[in-house]
Amino acid sequence: MEILFHLLRVPGATGMWRRFPFGSVKTRVQYGIYARPHYAYGVYWASLQAKQLGIPRFTAIELGVAGGRGLMAPESVSKEIGAHLGIEIDVVGFDSGKGMPAPVDYRDLPHIWNAGFYEMDEKKLRERLTSAKLVLGDVAETTRQWLRNSIQSPIGFVAFDLDYYSSTKASFALFEGSDSTHLPRVHCYFDDLGCTDLGCMSKFVGEYLAIDEFNRDHTDRKIGKIENLRINRPLWEIWQDRLYAFHDFGHPRYTERVLPHGDRYSQIPL
Repeated sequence: MEILFHLLRVPGATGMWRRFPFGSVKTRVQYGIYARPHYAYGVYWASLQAKQLGIPRFTAIELGVAGGRGLMAPESVSKEIGAHLGIEIDVVGFDSGKGMPAPVDYRDLPHIWNAGFYEMDEKKLRERLTSAKLVLGDVAETTRQWLRNSIQSPIGFVAFDLDYYSSTKASFALFEGSDSTHLPRVHCYFDDLGCTDLGCMSKFVGEYLAIDEFNRDHTDRKIGKIENLRINRPLWEIWQDRLYAFHDFGHPRYTERVLPHGDRYSQIPL
């Protein structure tokens, strides 16, 4: 692994590895050798959690599909990672299908995003999808309807790319279901925690505010940053600070052990 670490310091090495992928799935996830390594990370570790808990199937979600590249990424990695770990992964994308709606107020950061951004070509996108499901409409309604009527397996990974505070907050309805609708911990990627310097992102607006308000309003369910993610990664990657996890502390399986058994994980006797 030390050899890989030094090789990846060579300019263009990561891009070449992505073009000609080799090595195990675990190694490529660990070194970010995927077009969207944050999706591979979330799907992989959600898969391992499900596997350790004996759950054969879970759902990976993309919120804010737009042109579709973000939905095709989890679709692709889910097939490979799922096959590798023996887990079935349902992939679902939510979008208005009409581009972004008008911002509600300053909390939606209208100085960065606005109505009509990221319009979808639905026909073209559907032709490119192979297994992912597309759910169109107002996310405030579709997430609740899907959770009530259409969910097929517990949620294990969610990529949030709705830009707005209001849309992100509404989408947290996905975390309001019974414990059967989600794994004890759900890996989450928040795409819009950062912006250009002109955006002046802060905790008082956008996804930051939506997360803070969710945590304020819930006692046994929280969304928290995966702290010190860098410790378990061989390289620093720009997306690492955008990885969070939804925790359902009241979930009946929250305290079940998910780390592998063995001497490596046991206390050394005196």
